Amino acid sequence: MTTMAYLQVRNLFKRYGDFMALNDISLDVAEGEFVCFLGPSGCGKTTLLRAIAGLDPQSSGTIHQKGRDISSLPPAQRDFGIVFQSYALFPNLTVGDNVGYGLVSRRMARAAISRRVDQLLTLVGLPDSTAKYPAQLSGGQQQRVALARALATSPGLLLLDEPLSALDARVRLRLRHEIKALQRTLGVTTIMVTHDQEEALTMADRIVVMNAGCLEQVGAPQEIYRRPATAFVADFVGSMNFLAGTLAAPGRVKVDGYEFACPEEDGLAPGTSVRLCIRPEDVRVRDLPADVPNRVTVEVGELDFVGSFCRATLAMHASSQVSLVADFSSNLIRDLGVERGTRLDIALPPDRLRVFAA
Repeated sequence: MTTMAYLQVRNLFKRYGDFMALNDISLDVAEGEFVCFLGPSGCGKTTLLRAIAGLDPQSSGTIHQKGRDISSLPPAQRDFGIVFQSYALFPNLTVGDNVGYGLVSRRMARAAISRRVDQLLTLVGLPDSTAKYPAQLSGGQQQRVALARALATSPGLLLLDEPLSALDARVRLRLRHEIKALQRTLGVTTIMVTHDQEEALTMADRIVVMNAGCLEQVGAPQEIYRRPATAFVADFVGSMNFLAGTLAAPGRVKVDGYEFACPEEDGLAPGTSVRLCIRPEDVRVRDLPADVPNRVTVEVGELDFVGSFCRATLAMHASSQVSLVADFSSNLIRDLGVERGTRLDIALPPDRLRVFAA
């Protein structure tokens, strides 16, 4: 028996005149799942979130929430709470009144509202802030209040529109973990829009990568990172080397005189121009056996110190325009005496390579 998804989006289109903001989007979200819409500015991720909320309805297509068709319902008749990037707190209301605002409009008893507000403020770590005003709080604290307000009515769906992007890096990191822990505690189905790949990778159960109004790939964070379905995903999520080459045979790619073993790709014929991809951290240097596949001697060019590791630019040979970057630990740099001009044997593990049509 197939379990119905909590949220079902089918064949969603959104047009602004001649511009197609959403192009045939279909997506399922399971109950209790944390899903991130990830992509560059203008890719349609916020437009999709706003369509789900009814704030900017789709041109065509359907949206079902828990089996109920909400495609044409106004926002007030949909079951969701939303947190915006700008917090959108009422500056003239206390924190307690901000959190309880939605409950007042539902005509809940004053004592019940007070209990619910206290419960939520404790949950988000602000138990003594009921009587304060938003201006008396830090940005991170204001975002916690906005989150408590969104959760006050116990919505079935929580929508987060880049909720952390206005905060500094340290606060963002702390709130990232707090929001995920809170979501797990409450079990509320959550969709978050972000352009921050690290945010998506650390918080999401599944990531929806969007580009130009279309879905590029939907999958778990490790799947998105390790097995990108398109060159766009490979380039947008994490760092990636792209080496221009030609498919010599199934599972073999020629790059600048070298031939590399790689996974076979369906639909690509020998002679096809391709891009061979590998992540910087997947370049192997230590303990290379004599028969290791895809062994290459390189020369170290630039060495950029990035804290816990160094990012090295590697030239395949002196006359070549082909280079790649590799991430080397500080221990490796010290143990092998790596510096500019050092020649190294490296290997590109076949199982870590991806091939895309050029």
